[in-house]
This record gives sequence, C-alpha cells and structure tokens, in this order.
Amino acid sequence: MADDTTTTTATVAPATTATPKRKKVKRNVAYGHVHVLSTFNNTIITFTDPNGGVLATSSAGACGFRGSKKGTAYAAQVAAERAGQTAKQQYGFSKADVFIKGVGLGRDAAVRAMAGLDIQVESIKDVTGVPHGGVRPKKARRV
Repeated sequence: MADDTTTTTATVAPATTATPKRKKVKRNVAYGHVHVLSTFNNTIITFTDPNGGVLATSSAGACGFRGSKKGTAYAAQVAAERAGQTAKQQYGFSKADVFIKGVGLGRDAAVRAMAGLDIQVESIKDVTGVPHGGVRPKKARRV
C-alpha cells in the first residue's frame, strides 16, 4: 500500500469590509401641504412637504372602515387624525396649507381634525375640478 495522500487547497474569499449602513437623517418639516380628496365613497388625506414629497398618508379604507361607512365624516376625521399624528411625530409638522378636492362628507371633518391635533391651518383652498362645457348633450328627440 502506497501512501496515497491527496492535498486539497482551500480557496479563501477575500475579506470584504462591510460598509456600515447610513443612519437615516430625521428630516424636520414644520410647514407643508395637506391634500384632502373627499369622494362619496372614501376620503384620502395626504401630508406633503412644500415641494410635494409625501410625508404621511391615510384613508378611511386604510383605517378599517368598509363599504358605505368609508364615505362618512367620522371616517374622514379618523383618517386625518392618523395621518396627522404620523406627520407630527416623524417630521414635526405644525403648519399647513390645505387643498380640498371633491364633494364628499369628509371635507370639513378632515380640516377640523387637524385643528384638534394642533396643526395650524394657514389657508384652505378648494381645488375641485370644474367641467368646461360638460358632456355632450343627448341627441334631439324625433316625434
């Protein structure tokens, strides 16, 4: 029996230096915009910085309301409180220009909820779309 020795060479991977993850800088946005989209079926609240970057958002459906309850003023109030709380805690949100779009029941309920969160409302602007000329009329009835 001969000495059958086998040599194995292990390849060692070069040690990679792990780059430490950068700590996320907490952005302080004291002033911004609040967009309220209020339809008959739902209300969506979005807190943005002055450039339009979204800070926090919530809707009546995201707050657990289902069906026809999503279109109520109370559901809009709860959604505004939730989004406002997030914007206030994470970004120090304190002043806002409010832009309201739509015809639903949650229009003023959302603005009142912001006053309850000590978010100072600088201005309220209605940006609901207005039809120019409307839809084409029905054809004339022939008798």
